[in-house]
Amino acid sequence: MTEQNILLAFILTAVAGLSTGIGSLIALIAKHTNTKFLCASLGFSAGIMLYVSFMEMMPQGKEELVLVFGEKMGTLYLILAFFAGIAFINLIDFAIPKSLNPHEIQGVEDMDNKRSLKRTGIVVALSIAIHNFPEGIATFTSALGSLDVAIPITIAIAIHNIPEGIAVAVPIYHATGSRKKAFWLSFASGLAEPFGALIAYLFLMQFWTPVMNGIILAAVSGIMVFISLDELLPSAEKYGKHHLSIMGLVAGMLVMAFSLYLFV
Repeated sequence: MTEQNILLAFILTAVAGLSTGIGSLIALIAKHTNTKFLCASLGFSAGIMLYVSFMEMMPQGKEELVLVFGEKMGTLYLILAFFAGIAFINLIDFAIPKSLNPHEIQGVEDMDNKRSLKRTGIVVALSIAIHNFPEGIATFTSALGSLDVAIPITIAIAIHNIPEGIAVAVPIYHATGSRKKAFWLSFASGLAEPFGALIAYLFLMQFWTPVMNGIILAAVSGIMVFISLDELLPSAEKYGKHHLSIMGLVAGMLVMAFSLYLFV
């Protein structure tokens, strides 16, 4: 694993995390979000993450583990790592009260509720930071592989982070009247993602082996599947129509399939 690969993994993780700033700009500039576009984009993001998890990362993880432990035990470790990833991200969701979860905030249209807006914005920013930490690990470790997997995952997580930026910027702006404060707090909440990458680099890289790679790929797949099913698709449904989110999902799978095909 070269220094160039590691640097690229950090850059892609930073791009994905700091896209919360794009969400804050949308919230502060636009009077209304284009909810149909947001709905399709969230579905598209889920399609990318689901397809790459099951069709690329899980098979690659299984190959690594089976090579060391054999078919039976390698597959068992793959399954355990996959569901451990789901359990990890699910525990983080449970740790955040539903009323303060960034994925429960309606977004740009919820501008009339003035109660405790500043506190809400700050707590949502902290909640997003907690969510973004494991996403940073996921993006970084997947980016250590090939670009055909890393770039679509980065795009998918970046799209996923845009509504989170909106969720922070709206209450802060309406509480303080400062676009600058709203933007920078939203932007800062995305810093947890490159921080997660840094933690992965400092504590995982020294133990990096084919077995570790296989386990991480399976666990990251679990994290991405959970994010897609628990966050992206419900958010897409909330912002638009059911069929639009599903068309976005299928389009994301199709784009991911062909992008992988081009590198065969």
